[in-house]
Amino acid sequence: MPEDPLKTLSNLASDAHARIQAAHQHINPVVEVRQGMRDAGIPADVMTIDCLRTRRRITLILHDEQPGTLLYQFVTIEDEVGNDFQQLALGDMTASTLFDWMQDYFG
Repeated sequence: MPEDPLKTLSNLASDAHARIQAAHQHINPVVEVRQGMRDAGIPADVMTIDCLRTRRRITLILHDEQPGTLLYQFVTIEDEVGNDFQQLALGDMTASTLFDWMQDYFG
């Protein structure tokens, strides 16, 4: 049985988070899984990675109607969510990609 996509993404984010903290002490990302979309009846899981220092956010969405696809966008904490999402096959997402995104966007 394949692993739960949210668990897969959480594991990648956890690994990337540990690596970013070791490499860049000024970047202290806050990773959070949000249930708001499910609570609102939208079949999707949301993970946010925030940098409080720069007020920037990476939003990652796993939508049940797009299995195997990760939707993502780079926004500010104030903007929260925009309409334009990029897509990436979940199988192509790695901890290194998340590390690079955090390093480049939050750094």
